[in-house]
Amino acid sequence: MAHRARLPPGGHASPAPKDQGQRPQGVAKHRTNRRRSTRLQQKLTRESSNSDQSHSYPAKNTTKRRVDALDHDIDSSPKRSRRSPKAETTPDRPATINGITHEPTEPTNPTEFWARQGHWPQEYFELDMEHLLARKKSLSSLGRKRSNSAASTATPSDQKPREEKSAPYRDSRYETLLETKSSFMGKSSLDITSASKTLTTSLLEAPQAVPEDSLFRDDIFESTCQKIQKRNEARVIQDITRLIVPSAESLATFGAKHLDVLVESVNEGWNNSIPLAGSRPQPDYSVGFRREAFTDDQLAKLSPFLGDFLAGDQSFFMGTYYLYFPFLTCEVKCGAAALDVADRQNAHSMTLAVRAVAELFRAVKREGEVHRQILGFSVSHDHNSVRIYGHYPVIDGKNTKYYRHPIHKFYFAESDGKEKWTAYRFTKNIYDTWMPAHFKAICSAIDQLPDLDFDVQSLPETGLSQSLDSHHLSQQAEQDIQPSDPGQEDTPGTSFTDPRVGKRRKGRK
Repeated sequence: MAHRARLPPGGHASPAPKDQGQRPQGVAKHRTNRRRSTRLQQKLTRESSNSDQSHSYPAKNTTKRRVDALDHDIDSSPKRSRRSPKAETTPDRPATINGITHEPTEPTNPTEFWARQGHWPQEYFELDMEHLLARKKSLSSLGRKRSNSAASTATPSDQKPREEKSAPYRDSRYETLLETKSSFMGKSSLDITSASKTLTTSLLEAPQAVPEDSLFRDDIFESTCQKIQKRNEARVIQDITRLIVPSAESLATFGAKHLDVLVESVNEGWNNSIPLAGSRPQPDYSVGFRREAFTDDQLAKLSPFLGDFLAGDQSFFMGTYYLYFPFLTCEVKCGAAALDVADRQNAHSMTLAVRAVAELFRAVKREGEVHRQILGFSVSHDHNSVRIYGHYPVIDGKNTKYYRHPIHKFYFAESDGKEKWTAYRFTKNIYDTWMPAHFKAICSAIDQLPDLDFDVQSLPETGLSQSLDSHHLSQQAEQDIQPSDPGQEDTPGTSFTDPRVGKRRKGRK
């Protein structure tokens, strides 16, 4: 009669001790001082061999779980904004993190690390301005956006059709949404500073030359107004928008050389701006500073906060990939209550614009200089009326709220066109009087940013190559992606201080 290994009282084999390796459960440890017959020894040997085979799968599953856990740790590592407190490193002793010893490595080139890993080196996360670092645009999100919009008509520069881009703003609840993001379409109880009040008065009243031969010429002004009544936005933009808000680049072309630092965008999505409330702004017209306006040293200091902008990285300091620190937006609407929609669009855009300057000055401990100061302007107009606003931050410690100051509202088609040039003069005064001082202040703050010794020259090259790679990969993703729920939308993060600096792009090495 064969002897059976004894089981514990519960009827189950107790787990084998760690030092027994792959010993099958339920088989007692071999004892050398106990005599067994040759037949019994052979039987136990066969049982041991069979049991080893039957227990091989759990061991493999355990290994797989460990690998999966490690992969999860690697994928989630970019989300960590601070070093682990368990890490201890000295010149003579390697770092130990979570029980794993890591040999010390040479300092990495931050730009190469960014291009390879998709996030900045951990040593730069110790900065108080960590949340300002550029953020990668998810390739999966890009593929999903392209897939979801494949049926719609493609437009240049990722532009949305006019009706589509205005849709979210038609709902009056959008103002409440902005409020949840600390953006308010009204005045703060603290109001703007006295300096800003003096500024707005000066911008309204200071004289400016106006075009002599235009559709606003005295003898044809009334006819112009009649022809654009009951017309769509495209017609209003074509005929009179440039007479309400003059083009900065056109003025520079005609000799205003001090405006060469400016660049404008027309109906282009601010894809490079870190989102505020879901979708990104797409102003009818916006003005900011071109890249060439800044020195190489300033661009080097900005580079960690711009990232690989040509590949679509998002920044607090950009609108489009070529528009830095925007300060003026214009929206054109037609129809009943249309200007309310335009106001919401402008409030969204200018919150991002004012946020850029406020965050920059906060980073260099100079936020008091921009507290309650007007840092940008917006113009909403239709076929016969104009609304002009100033936008400013109210800073209370670590909290920043954004408000709108009404500067002037008027009907330019009334009183024989008495105020037809008011907005034009106001805008030119922004360009000529306010903008140079604003630009100087921005540059002075950039000069105070910490120098991280980034290789500025490598950024454009890397950005272009990765942009082409991303375009190729996005096309592949679009072909491979399965049909998704049409109701599902890609909604970016909306936190001003989102600690997720960037995620590694899947498929990139």
